[in-house]
Amino acid sequence: MSGEYIYLHGFASSPNSAKAVYLCERFAEFNIKLQVPDLNSGDFSHLTITRQIKQVAAEFTPNSAPVTLIGSSLGGLTAAHLGQQYPQVQRLVLLAPAFGFLSHWLPQLGDEQVQRWQQEKYLMVYHYGEGRSLPLSYDFVTDATQYQEEMLQRFIPTLILHGKNDEVIPIQASRDFAKSRPWVDLVELNSDHALANVMTEIWQAIRRFCQLP
Repeated sequence: MSGEYIYLHGFASSPNSAKAVYLCERFAEFNIKLQVPDLNSGDFSHLTITRQIKQVAAEFTPNSAPVTLIGSSLGGLTAAHLGQQYPQVQRLVLLAPAFGFLSHWLPQLGDEQVQRWQQEKYLMVYHYGEGRSLPLSYDFVTDATQYQEEMLQRFIPTLILHGKNDEVIPIQASRDFAKSRPWVDLVELNSDHALANVMTEIWQAIRRFCQLP
């Protein structure tokens, strides 16, 4: 399938992440440009899932060319909701998608820190793309609560690749998602959240799924 291919990087990551760079190189071998928008938009502090969705949708060409979205972690969650909202999205590849993101992340912060975040409006979060901590507005949490997996019911060919040893988003989140959606194919890999040791396997799976020659 021709059309557009867009990669959505993860939370506190960047277009220069190892996965983004690797996949851009692989797609380039097939003369396909993999677009990788910077979801930080120069303002990580006011990041929300809603902002990411609007930013990526603005990249779609107006001629309704089919779009394949490849999303990593929070980018995967964002891709899934884009697929629900925009018929142009014809295919999804989700790498360790952040289903149930808040239910996994907030308990790790602890009640006290979450309450303080709510009161003080900003929390310092380590940003891997920048290599330093940056403040993140509590609006991120408020916005994220509206993006529930139950909403994702559009029949859209979906490939999920998730590590069995994922310590950030347990693989059970993807198992639960795939179980009630027959159009979702879940591939379980011997890896953690970064998936760094299985990138060759991931590329082969993407290549088959996208029917690249």
